[in-house]
Amino acid sequence: MKDFTFGTLIAVLEEMFGAGLFWTLVVLAGLITLAYLYVLIRDRAVSMRKFLWAQLSMPFGAVAAVIFILAITHSGLRDIGGPIDVIVLLGVAVLGAVGLAILVYTAQSLIRRKPGS
Repeated sequence: MKDFTFGTLIAVLEEMFGAGLFWTLVVLAGLITLAYLYVLIRDRAVSMRKFLWAQLSMPFGAVAAVIFILAITHSGLRDIGGPIDVIVLLGVAVLGAVGLAILVYTAQSLIRRKPGS
């Protein structure tokens, strides 16, 4: 694998997750991102209370993402082989934390409107 292209990355991720699960996750991420942008444009401000709850959910998202990846790859923490594995696992945890924070903020904003709206 001399050339690392976007197509190669997609092929590897489809092989890891399976095509159905991978594209389902891509579509869900796109829909949540669009909903988040809608909420930001609609409210024209960030609610600090909702933002706090979103931040408090981040550790749960990080743990869930790591557990999900370990389950999908049929691996365990004992299989970590070196520094790159730790870096990738930390990256997965960060992405899971940020993803859940965005989901929580968006869900709160869609379910509960601002008082007086």
